[in-house]
Amino acid sequence: MVIFGFMLNYALRVNFTIAIVAMTKTLVSNITGTGSGTELNLTDISTTTAVPTTTEVSAISEEDKFEWNAEEQNLMLGSFFWGYVLTELPGGRLAEIVGGRRVFGYSMLGASLLTLLTPLASNTHYIAVVILRAVLGFFLGASWPAIHPLTAVWIPPMDRSKFIANMMASSLGAAITMPICGFLIDKIGWQSVFYFTGGLGFIWSVVWFLVVFETPAAHPRITPEERNEIETAINAAGKKKKPSYVPWKSIITSPPVWAIILTHGASVFGFFTVVNQLPTYMKYILHFNIKENGLLSSLPYFGKYAMAVISSYLADHLRKTGKLSTTATRKIFTAFAVMTPGFLMIVQVYMGENRSWAVAIFTLSLFLNGAVTAGYLGNGLDIAPNFSGTIFGMANTLSSFGGFVSAYMVGQLTKDGQSYGQWQIVFWILAVIYITGSSAYVLMGTGELQAWNNPPEPGDGNRETEEGVPLNQRNAVATK
Repeated sequence: MVIFGFMLNYALRVNFTIAIVAMTKTLVSNITGTGSGTELNLTDISTTTAVPTTTEVSAISEEDKFEWNAEEQNLMLGSFFWGYVLTELPGGRLAEIVGGRRVFGYSMLGASLLTLLTPLASNTHYIAVVILRAVLGFFLGASWPAIHPLTAVWIPPMDRSKFIANMMASSLGAAITMPICGFLIDKIGWQSVFYFTGGLGFIWSVVWFLVVFETPAAHPRITPEERNEIETAINAAGKKKKPSYVPWKSIITSPPVWAIILTHGASVFGFFTVVNQLPTYMKYILHFNIKENGLLSSLPYFGKYAMAVISSYLADHLRKTGKLSTTATRKIFTAFAVMTPGFLMIVQVYMGENRSWAVAIFTLSLFLNGAVTAGYLGNGLDIAPNFSGTIFGMANTLSSFGGFVSAYMVGQLTKDGQSYGQWQIVFWILAVIYITGSSAYVLMGTGELQAWNNPPEPGDGNRETEEGVPLNQRNAVATK
């Protein structure tokens, strides 16, 4: 369910950006983010690879298209992020309070219903689309941090890397959504994209609420043996009652938290820049349009998910067998996933004019970056499972601005014309950011549980409820 959830999460996010080319009567040439355009960067996607599929469409009636100018298109595309950045941190904290099942499920349900309304909004006015996309971002912004609190109560610590790898199913969503949407637009029309993705999202949401539950204790069909195994493995005795407040000072001043934030920011910034600016670089510097090859465009995303799964299984194996501590595992895989792309960007500085080398380096960078699931991405669950949603919300909120900064940086460096010398500066900046961010984690990161994960409760705050007590300890509580 989580794998399909994140695939659909991505599809609901990018469908409009894929369809907009077929929705407009005049195609805007800078839709890939040349100059200072930020529309694609703002939605945290690389949908430019799917656009050519739609630009070749001839079956779409002109009556079904809109006379949206470039400014209006940018506004509609960018409005998604207005809502998205508002709910990252609150969404993580809300999931810690009411449960990740509800937050993730309702965010997907709301986004699915809004997606179904997109054709209606488009035919009403472009401002209606702006509002709808902003609210859509508001819903989806809470989804990513919400999965961490759910992981904390369902997944044993030694298996969490593998589970967190499911978040990278968004990469599968990228690889699959682009050709499917292009096919639907070609055969049926742009409206079908929203009905298809919105309908799937709605069905998934209904099934999610039927089969997923907040905790093992709340699951009506789990066996006592399964429940006992899960609760024992995650040391549920130490999590009988959720903290009633957030130790903000301890979190904000925690070096391990900042290690996660800094390396996540570096990783996301590099991802934004590479995937969103790649078509521009291919077109103007290499005179080769990577978007024309759908398979080549999709390979990095399949590769990233494959690396996420492989590295996560390896990381959990190393921890289970005692060959590496959690701290060593997180640091090694973070360095591999974030620092190595930095060194590859240095290679790009000197080899980037060669078409084969450039494509290979970009693809390899995204492929290796998938190993973040075995590194820092799930580290919040190691150091503070009670506040893992809050930590990820903080990291994702700040890193989300990488889309703005990335687009502005490339736009300013290339505004006077596209040249390899200007792009060499971009690659040097990426190298420094990748290496600096990963170095911060290597220096400050840890896999040890932090004391502030269980802050002291004021007054009689230690009373236990039966629902939160593991089966193997319930009798002991009853006799107190």
